[in-house]
Amino acid sequence: MILFRWLGIALATILSVNSGYSQTTTKPNVVVILTDDQGWGDLSLHGNPNLSTPNIDAMARDGAEVVNFYVCAVCSPTRAEFLTGRYHPRMGVHSTSTGGERFNADEQTIAEFFRDAGYATAAYGKWHSGMQYPYHPNARGFEDFYGFCSGHWGNYFSPMLEHNGRLVQGDGFLVDDLTTRAIEFIDEHRNQPFFVYLPLNTPHSPMQVPDPYWEKFENKTIVPDPAPENQKRQNLTHTRAALAMCENIDANVGRLIDHLEELKIADNTIVVYFCDNGPNGSRFNGGLRGRKGSTFEGGLRSPCLIRYPQKVPGGTKVNQISAAIDLLPTLADFAGIAPAPTKPLDGISIAPLLHGKQIDWSDREIFSVWNNKVTVRTERFRKQLGGPLHDIASDPRERTDLAEEKPKVAARLEKAMKQWVAETKPRSSRDPETRPFNLGHPDAIFTQLPARDATPHGKIVRSNRFPNCTFMTEWTNTEDQITWELEVLGEGKYEVEMYYACPDSSVGTMLELALGDEIIRASIEQANESPLSGMQDDRFKRVEGYVKDWKPMKLGVIELKPGPATLTLRASKMTGPEVADMRLLLFRKLP
Repeated sequence: MILFRWLGIALATILSVNSGYSQTTTKPNVVVILTDDQGWGDLSLHGNPNLSTPNIDAMARDGAEVVNFYVCAVCSPTRAEFLTGRYHPRMGVHSTSTGGERFNADEQTIAEFFRDAGYATAAYGKWHSGMQYPYHPNARGFEDFYGFCSGHWGNYFSPMLEHNGRLVQGDGFLVDDLTTRAIEFIDEHRNQPFFVYLPLNTPHSPMQVPDPYWEKFENKTIVPDPAPENQKRQNLTHTRAALAMCENIDANVGRLIDHLEELKIADNTIVVYFCDNGPNGSRFNGGLRGRKGSTFEGGLRSPCLIRYPQKVPGGTKVNQISAAIDLLPTLADFAGIAPAPTKPLDGISIAPLLHGKQIDWSDREIFSVWNNKVTVRTERFRKQLGGPLHDIASDPRERTDLAEEKPKVAARLEKAMKQWVAETKPRSSRDPETRPFNLGHPDAIFTQLPARDATPHGKIVRSNRFPNCTFMTEWTNTEDQITWELEVLGEGKYEVEMYYACPDSSVGTMLELALGDEIIRASIEQANESPLSGMQDDRFKRVEGYVKDWKPMKLGVIELKPGPATLTLRASKMTGPEVADMRLLLFRKLP
């Protein structure tokens, strides 16, 4: 019932808008900037006295601010909802790592719709929606990809990254590097419509930022958030680092918009700016309740700024509620694209509101879930499943529970949430991932199988409890092994490399990689003495693991055959007390 009602609204809205102003002779360019762990309050636009974000603030002056805009409690669900226009539980997303971050392969993405409409498409940054084809960004409509596919990265200064599957070395501070890549792509495609997705990796930890930004904040006095719980829990060093990272983001937003102006294409370019969840710390957030991981306002409310001088009047404010699921239909609407999704969208186009006209707009319900915590937002209220009801219009900080005072409203929203849960079937992040990882997709030349997606056996352990950027370590005997549960999608011969680190005493150790009846063997011929690194650039001690400088070694050529399989890596002979630390396997399809 809920699904079809929203589908009807979405189609009606698109039809009404397309009959009006969205038909243009020149297709607009699109740039979507998504930041990582930056909260609603991390902008001077929203009253934060501790930092200055003039370039992002200017987007509201020159375009529109969607005042009540919502994302998910954590990052991979938000990315899935933006990319597809659909609620993430429908698509298999239930965690932020080890496979649960992938949305199903049969979902269509915003990049596919724009690519099929003649746009050049690119993504630069943190993907966090799957690494192996058909989940890789190159398989989901993005013709060019540079960045990393994991949920977080261990080093932001010239780190190991990938470019369309090839492992490469980054160039300087990562946010600067990603923005430069976006600018270069825009330069190359200035004479055709382009769609650029720029999912920046900060202020997610590790809390690393170039010296000039840190020096401004290192000893800065911080004005606390109005909420007493945020004041109590705030770590000032972490806050200072996050604010420095936010000012670096702002500088790069300014650099990108200035470049659009220099090319004289800014008027016909839509620039969208939003965040993926609430702040990753108890810092200034306008007194909103909750932070990253919470289903209260502070965990779900995000800035949303849309700059499109040709169509969106400067200073426009959209007060109606909206969400990440709405960006796909809205941007398609502005571009005059009529996507024909194979599955109904949950989002609706808010283009009529962005056009600055006063129109009738029906109340709606926007749902969100994380780890069995379910919530719904209407124009006026937010209700938690089995929990409080708050009047956000008069109580944005969610201090007064009105469930007993307004029992009919509470009962209606409770029923709506139960219906939504029954329809979308959300899972907890603690639930095991049942889908295998993929190898040998016919369209993929390169496939990574990182330690994150593997299972250690015996005494082998991950380098950190947060899997995304980890490696396997404490590999000290020939009985222990590392395995990947796979679905091999194609056939052919593949060269395999292992990225590793080891001491001199490991030289001569024999490794064995087995996949069904196929077994290849190789010995470690070069040491790679690489100490842990990353801590020297951290402004605040991280909870995730540190990294190493990894060296590739060839394991040999293996032949793949379609079907389910277990890939096993072990040592058949050791020359010293340890084998190696293992970061990933890289498969390259041979002609």
